[in-house]
Amino acid sequence: MSAPSQSRTLAPAWLVEPDDANALAPLVWPANAVRDDDGALRLGGIAATDLADRFGTPLWVLDEDEVRATARRTLDAFRAAAALHGVQARVYYAGKAFLSSEVVRWVTDEGLAVDVCTGGELALALAAGADPARLGFHGNNKSVAELEAAVSAGVGSIVIDSLIEIERLAAIVGRRGVRQSVLLRVNSGVHAETHDFLATAHEDQKFGFTLTDAPAAVARIRELDGLEFVGLHCHIGSQIFGTAGFEESASRIVELHAELREGGEMPVLNLGGGFGIAYTSVDDPTPIEQLAVGIAEAVARQCSVRGIPMPNLAFEPGRAIVGRAGVTLYEVGTTKPVEVDGGAQRLYVSVDGGMSDNARPALYGAEFSARIASRASTAAPALVRVVGKHCESGDVVVDAEYLPGDVAPGDLLAVPATGAYCFSLASNYNYVPRPPVVALRGGEARIIVRGESIDDLLVRDAGLTRTTTEGIA
Repeated sequence: MSAPSQSRTLAPAWLVEPDDANALAPLVWPANAVRDDDGALRLGGIAATDLADRFGTPLWVLDEDEVRATARRTLDAFRAAAALHGVQARVYYAGKAFLSSEVVRWVTDEGLAVDVCTGGELALALAAGADPARLGFHGNNKSVAELEAAVSAGVGSIVIDSLIEIERLAAIVGRRGVRQSVLLRVNSGVHAETHDFLATAHEDQKFGFTLTDAPAAVARIRELDGLEFVGLHCHIGSQIFGTAGFEESASRIVELHAELREGGEMPVLNLGGGFGIAYTSVDDPTPIEQLAVGIAEAVARQCSVRGIPMPNLAFEPGRAIVGRAGVTLYEVGTTKPVEVDGGAQRLYVSVDGGMSDNARPALYGAEFSARIASRASTAAPALVRVVGKHCESGDVVVDAEYLPGDVAPGDLLAVPATGAYCFSLASNYNYVPRPPVVALRGGEARIIVRGESIDDLLVRDAGLTRTTTEGIA
């Protein structure tokens, strides 16, 4: 049996051996990612090799033009879809996907509001100049200090997640003599077909209220002078393709919306989002325009059946705004052929990063793609597993991919679709410094988040600091 045939026995069913292991899947990579005449990958008009030489590896690279264009397209799509039914739409950028001052400025420049869920995310958004009135504050365990900060800043809306939070927030606004707009997070009982940790609309989970419990919570909110109930919020999961889940969820949420309208106006319905992106060549994300029209039509239909006016809509696309814009660059350190399953072979490719800069494969079994970025190759494709440098067998960056069989130490490797949740979930596991984030625009590259050094890690150790500054007693 030939080596390629052996490797196919280890490949997952969805992974097809490519004719060209240098090719860039068009929906996975940033729109302007190309190979130059020498075969090297270019991002935003800049050679990946030049980026690695200048900034080192691992390196998170973020295409500003891609983020801005996606933000504009998404906002335009939902505004147009809502306008067909005579209502308005607001789109929130998910701070948890990737948050830095520059990114906040990009998305707010393009008309998006921003969703935050901790005091740190709130502080960053405000420091970046975001309009507090266009911030939404999520979270299942907002502290008193966080709620104080949100109310003090004038945050546009707070999404209530528990009965305790109702009383906690009411006490704060009462002391301050202000009125705060709130939504109630509700679980529709519909969840996306995703990993259990990502499907956040199960009733047996930490977020929100059940459909049964929601009316009592809303009644309590309406009893309190300082809280203004403006509508419901529902989130059915993440990495969602298609509109079927949203349509079913809309039927249940609009039913509750209609019931609660009897106690007062509810001008907003936030249907969440979590729209999917392509991580591999077989992923086929639904165009945002199709999603927008389908969801808006579903809400309009459900409202019409119940004879109620359609509320204004709000959405939280999640990773869809920033995910595709990100590419992570690594340097290959070692390669190791491993024979398994009666002679089948897989090539392990070790890079200089790993689960400290991309925890998603370890957390969720997430699939990613990879390509050699420093050159093109005519070598036959080989099945590889890209792994990191950490002391964990689960430290996998790309579980299964075909790369040219001559991939070797010193090659630059690029992993696309890393704009969302990789930087946000990064750690210093094994005392590895977090990489810098470099933004690309107009053929120029600049650091938007500084990378860490080993000295940065050591200076946080109070024992070392005391020894240095105070001496040893």
